[in-house]
Amino acid sequence: MRLLRLPRLPGAATAWARVPRVPRVPWSLHTPQLRGLRSAAQVRSDFIEFYRARGHELVPSSPVRPRADPSLLFVNAGMNQFKPLLLGTADPRTPLSSLRRAVNSQKCVRAGGKHNDLDDVGKDHSHHTFFEMMGSWSFGDYFKSEACSMAWTLLTEVYQIPKERLYVSFFNGDPGSGLPPDLETREVWLQLGLPPHRVLPFGLEDNFWEMGDTGPCGPCTEIHVDLRGARDAAPLVNRGCPEVLEIWNLVFMEYNRQADASLWPLPLRSVDTGMGLERLVSVLQNKSSNYDTDLFLPLILHLHQLSGAVPYSGGPGLLDTAYRVVVDHVRTLAVCIADGVHPGMSGAELVLRRILRRAVRFSLEVLKAPEGTLGRLVPTVAQILGGVYPELWAEQHRIVEVINENEAQFLSSLKQGTRLIQRTLHKMEPGAAFPASVAWSLHRDLGFPLDLVDLVLTERGVQVDPEELDQIKAQNKVASDSPRADDVTTLDVATLSELQRRGVPHTDESAAYQYYKQDGKYVFPSCSAQVLALVYNRTLVDQVSEGLCGLILDQTCFYSEKGGQSPDQGYLSTQEAVLPLSDVTSCGGYVLHVVQVSDLIRTGDQVQLHLDQSSRLSLMMNHTATHLLSFALRQVLGPTVHQRGSHVSVDRLRFDYSTKSVLSPSQLLQVDLVLCDLVQRDLDVFCEELSLRSALSLRGVRTVDEVYPDPVRVVSVGRSASDLLQDQGQNQNSGLETSVELCCGTHVLQSSDLQDVLVVSERQFIKGISRIIAVTANAAKQAREVGVALEQEVDSLWTRVTGSAPDSLQAAERLAKEVGHLTNEVDVGLVPQWTRRELQTKLKTLQRICNTNLRKMESRQGSLEAQILLQKHRSERGLIVDLVRTDSLSVLMKTVNQLSSLLPGSYVFLLAQVHSGKVLCACQVPKGVSSLSASDWALAVCERFRGNAGGSDLVAKGMAHADDIMAVLEWAELYAKEKRQR
Repeated sequence: MRLLRLPRLPGAATAWARVPRVPRVPWSLHTPQLRGLRSAAQVRSDFIEFYRARGHELVPSSPVRPRADPSLLFVNAGMNQFKPLLLGTADPRTPLSSLRRAVNSQKCVRAGGKHNDLDDVGKDHSHHTFFEMMGSWSFGDYFKSEACSMAWTLLTEVYQIPKERLYVSFFNGDPGSGLPPDLETREVWLQLGLPPHRVLPFGLEDNFWEMGDTGPCGPCTEIHVDLRGARDAAPLVNRGCPEVLEIWNLVFMEYNRQADASLWPLPLRSVDTGMGLERLVSVLQNKSSNYDTDLFLPLILHLHQLSGAVPYSGGPGLLDTAYRVVVDHVRTLAVCIADGVHPGMSGAELVLRRILRRAVRFSLEVLKAPEGTLGRLVPTVAQILGGVYPELWAEQHRIVEVINENEAQFLSSLKQGTRLIQRTLHKMEPGAAFPASVAWSLHRDLGFPLDLVDLVLTERGVQVDPEELDQIKAQNKVASDSPRADDVTTLDVATLSELQRRGVPHTDESAAYQYYKQDGKYVFPSCSAQVLALVYNRTLVDQVSEGLCGLILDQTCFYSEKGGQSPDQGYLSTQEAVLPLSDVTSCGGYVLHVVQVSDLIRTGDQVQLHLDQSSRLSLMMNHTATHLLSFALRQVLGPTVHQRGSHVSVDRLRFDYSTKSVLSPSQLLQVDLVLCDLVQRDLDVFCEELSLRSALSLRGVRTVDEVYPDPVRVVSVGRSASDLLQDQGQNQNSGLETSVELCCGTHVLQSSDLQDVLVVSERQFIKGISRIIAVTANAAKQAREVGVALEQEVDSLWTRVTGSAPDSLQAAERLAKEVGHLTNEVDVGLVPQWTRRELQTKLKTLQRICNTNLRKMESRQGSLEAQILLQKHRSERGLIVDLVRTDSLSVLMKTVNQLSSLLPGSYVFLLAQVHSGKVLCACQVPKGVSSLSASDWALAVCERFRGNAGGSDLVAKGMAHADDIMAVLEWAELYAKEKRQR
């Protein structure tokens, strides 16, 4: 083990982590092909140090899962974590809001949603699902001249790219949008020494950057490099020439795109530059392909060793494509899993599942690599990227485990899918297109990415009908990959800018935390406020008379949705009207109260705030319970438990955490005991503000991936954060003693106020992440009572089932039904999860016993019925068609089997009338006969009488509908006689 220094958060103390050493991998980063060249690590370091020396703060890369941004599946650009700052929505209390210059190298994934490079990966030498975006930012600080000058100095003096090989583009304006040409940027480049013929004008598509349909946007200037040199490459810029590459994009955000497509000037002009590390390294290492650099080549060499395939040559063929796909995808898998995104069934998890399956397919089918190859490549990924992203070292073993488990699952599906494709191809006419419905079924039901289906079919000289597949896709498309936030409950950048221009102060939220206990009851003081602004149809207005609108008040006692806690409920009132509260959200320091207006309300009006105290108290209890649950899990499972999400609502709490498997009943019971102990000890719950640096230094403090304000609110149980800080230097080796978290939520004041905390559900949400549902107070009490009642029922049933064998088939059936009914109650009831698991185990045992008893009684009944029929048909043999008095198809089948054994060589067809015209059928024929098969016989009879049947050549069963069972019997006998005579 060794100590590893982690990247420092803004305003945070240096963090240290103890991580395992990386296992030796067979390929050094200094391969012969790369000896003497500037390494990717050096390129990255030079970029960061260049900007840090010019006053830029190094901001560590955010995880690839976006922070509270439902519009994105993955972080796909360096600016994602700075969107609140660019949009003007950053919490003014956070270090982010005061940031003016920044630099970083951001982990990005482009696979799914608007930016999706997945289908292009492997086909060329530059597209990747995972890449690093090196960026520099100015937020209302410097602008075009300084940005271009710094970029030019870095490229020509630090990286020493020949000046004569560099070309730049600038925005040439767009009369239709009313946008003038960016002549300022052109002049900057000319002053830096570029000749006019290398400063090239382009239009909206190439040189005007937009975040989306709405939001910050502006002209950009791109820097291109001619890899060949000694020529005029200007005509090749932005023409798709692989020898003239765009390496850097400098965006000057001057405008905000409104919903009506109009452009408004931004209050602060910003710079956002982005340069792909992989592409820049290929230029500096003088490689025509990103895959020939030290970011990929060690992986390719390792993959060659593992697979034994023909060495990689960099060509366009299928084998080289497979090399590129596998090494790209394993980087993406390692980075995503380290950041807590696991292959799953929806959203980003589904995209990652497709990436893994695509990599497995190319690895096994094309490279002929052994199973487990992807997992064996992970140490090489860690060696290449772990120096800047230490989580790859820390999570290496978990990454390998998740990849291997998901690969095994896919291989099972792959075998099923390949068999289905083969069967379909066998039935097809020569030259016909592969049925799109089958391709879609493979994709939907077995998890085959459609490009893998295409690959399998291409190898067999077949294609899917593209038009038919597009129709099926359209029919099954129910939602966009990129869901949008509700416009009604958000403040856009233009509205925020106008609020700031008018000098509207940020909302005072302190009243939301000003509650206390009196005589054992919580008291929430009344609150009145003044309307400072009204938002209607995304516009600030002076008055609203009707409809849904947003109120910004000088203060509020309502908690807005954040930190995983649902917003408060209640209503507002004026002297004239009541305003039902629909939602409470916060943005950029302002709290927006979304209300339904039915009477006139104006800015300046006084309103009274009426908090739903019952729902607030429930939220407080469930939020404190979430903290206690997190603490209890770490007490039982150890410090490796990491929160992966949570949500606190009025009726329950949800907690997602990393784990290898679901908890055992004994572990669940341990968690329950820890929670009960914490509640019964009546511990004080402390909420106080500390500087972010002090809060992060607290031993055992739990944080999640969020941007925290400074100062930050610290919630601790049993001991105050101030006390914990005072004795920080003592008992350094002591374990986790108390729950302490950074949290902006509302909480109860004593742990005993929860009355009870109970885990009522725990399951694997996706591989590697489990989801817990828990309840508190009366809900927990009722769940325990239901659990006790179900335990008593199961114990009673256990006594009856195991005490003595049932004396009749009907008794055995009744017991089996009771077990089934009780199993359903245990499965769906609100009971302690440890109780549920124990009862489920008991009921499975009872079900096995009942099934055994049922089979025995059915066999006994079948034997009795067979003896009766034997006496009746002993002299007939040959063909036996008759009736049996039973309502069990299983008994009927066993009677057929027994009678066929007693009368070998006979054709046996038995029927039983159940009720309301329902007829059960079963038949058996001798082995080796070809004139009549059992399946044909049963199907012919049942189809004639509006039913269906199935089975084998020897034995079959089915169901028909007939009021006169004798008609069915006669037709079954007639059919058999005709077939036997042929």
